[in-house]
Amino acid sequence: MLEKAAYIVVEGPIGAGKTSLARRLAQRLDARSVMEQPERNPFLGRFYDNPERWALATQLAFLFQRMDLLAPLEAPYRVGERFVSDFILDKDPLFAALNLSSDEMPIYQRIFEAMKPAQPRTPDLVIYLQAKPETLIGRVRQRGLAQERGITEGYLERVAERYARFFYQYDAAPLFIVDAEVLNPVDLDDDFELLLERLRSMRSYREFFGYAA
Repeated sequence: MLEKAAYIVVEGPIGAGKTSLARRLAQRLDARSVMEQPERNPFLGRFYDNPERWALATQLAFLFQRMDLLAPLEAPYRVGERFVSDFILDKDPLFAALNLSSDEMPIYQRIFEAMKPAQPRTPDLVIYLQAKPETLIGRVRQRGLAQERGITEGYLERVAERYARFFYQYDAAPLFIVDAEVLNPVDLDDDFELLLERLRSMRSYREFFGYAA
């Protein structure tokens, strides 16, 4: 599966390690990185401090950024060109449904439908990192980013639950689910090499990767 995938996405809730793993994969595969830039969202820190006030502005800023980042993927690929990203477009409405009020949601939906490509490019492979909320909050606190200081464990519980529901039903692309509680392919070379080995041997449309698997 890995060798044939020209467009790979690593996804997961905040703190799961998706961006770090996506960068490491892109480097190994000599692929082009397509990474979110939360530090460039001027509303994010204010959102975590006051979600009701800043949810819509934060959501729209991320939507515009994601659309800009994905634009090159809508053009025809050059032979041998590969992309690794740390997000799929479907995550945008996932967070919108979690964070926006009933009054704000219709505004967001109209903007999203107007902006999204008529036929958005589907990933060839999606890697989903799973972890418990208490693990996620620990990793968020450890990395100590200023705009994430207002994140609470309760919010991460809701994010993780939305991700779990979304990927339980996800069938748009081959899905490789990684137990990020027991595996650390970001920091541990052995786990990273084992991940690559399992991805290369992936045959099913949906597979789970953990030490006991």
